[in-house]
Amino acid sequence: MSAPLPCVLFVDDEERILRSLRMLFRGRCEILTTTSGREAIEWVRQRPVHVVVSDQRMPEIGGVEVLRAVAEHSPATMRILLTGYADLDAVTASVNDGEIYRFIEKPWDATYLIEAVEQAAQVAQREFALAAERAATPASPDTPRPAAVAARVVVLDEDGDLAEQVRELLPPAVQVDPARTLEDALEHFAEHDVAVVIAQLASSGGDIADAIKQLKQLRPATLAVVVSPLRDSRLVIGLINEGQIFRFLLQPPPRELLRRALVAALERHAELRASASLLRRHAVDAPRAQIPSVSGRLLQAWRRLREAAVARIA
Repeated sequence: MSAPLPCVLFVDDEERILRSLRMLFRGRCEILTTTSGREAIEWVRQRPVHVVVSDQRMPEIGGVEVLRAVAEHSPATMRILLTGYADLDAVTASVNDGEIYRFIEKPWDATYLIEAVEQAAQVAQREFALAAERAATPASPDTPRPAAVAARVVVLDEDGDLAEQVRELLPPAVQVDPARTLEDALEHFAEHDVAVVIAQLASSGGDIADAIKQLKQLRPATLAVVVSPLRDSRLVIGLINEGQIFRFLLQPPPRELLRRALVAALERHAELRASASLLRRHAVDAPRAQIPSVSGRLLQAWRRLREAAVARIA
C-alpha cells in the first residue's frame, strides 16, 4: 500500500496562477487552493497541511501574515513564499515573522519549485508523524524541556560594539565570543559548539555572506542572525535560501528587537539539539554564485572547520 500523498496548500489571489500550480503538482500531492488568506489559515487550523505556498501581495491579508499565522497554529507545517515582488519589507518579514523555508520568485523555475515543495513536504511528513507518536505516548511531567543554558554565541563585527551590546543583553550563562575577522570566527567554530552566530554585514559581496551559507551546510544546528545597513532584498533572499538565516535586522537594530532575536535563536538551537529530526527544516540550497577562492590563513581556518565537522560525524 502506497504512502498517502502530502497535503500542499497554494494561496494566491490570481486564479490563473492557482490553475498553473494545480497542473504542475497534479499527482505529486493532495492539492488545496484558495484565493483567500483567511481561508488558508482556517484550513490549517482544521486539518493537517504539510506545506503552505503563499503569494505575498493579496488584497485581504498578505502572505507574510498568512505564514505567520500558519506557524502559530501548525509549527510543523513548512512555509514557502512565492511572489513576484521582492521588496525588502516582505523579504525580511518572511524570515523574521514567517520563518520560511524558501523564498521563490515568479516566474518560477518549475524544477526548482517542485524540488523545494517536495523537500519541504518530506520534512513536514516526518514532523507530523513524530508529533502523532508523542501524542500517543505523552511525556512524563518530570521530563525537562530544552533550555538555552551554557550556550555559546559568536559575534562577528569589526569594531566590537555589537559584541558588547550582545553581552549586555544575554545572561551570564551564555558565553559571548567577539570575532573581529572571519578568520577569528571560524576558529571559534572549529574549537567549540556554537549556538548562534551574529554577523555584521557591511557589504553584499565578500567573504561574510558566503561564509554564512557555507557554515549552515557544516553546522545546521547553528542559527545565524544578520545585522546590516544594506537594504538589498536580493542579498536577503540568498541568505534565506542558501543560508537559512534565522533573523535579518537592519542596522542599528533596536535593543529590544535584538534581545528577542537572540533569545528566540538560543531557544531554537536548544530544540534542534534535543531533536535531530528538526535539522531537516534547515536544509539549504547549494550556493548559486560561485564561492570566491580564498588563500592563506583563511583557507587554513576553513580547512580546520571542515575537519572538525567530519570529526563530529565520525
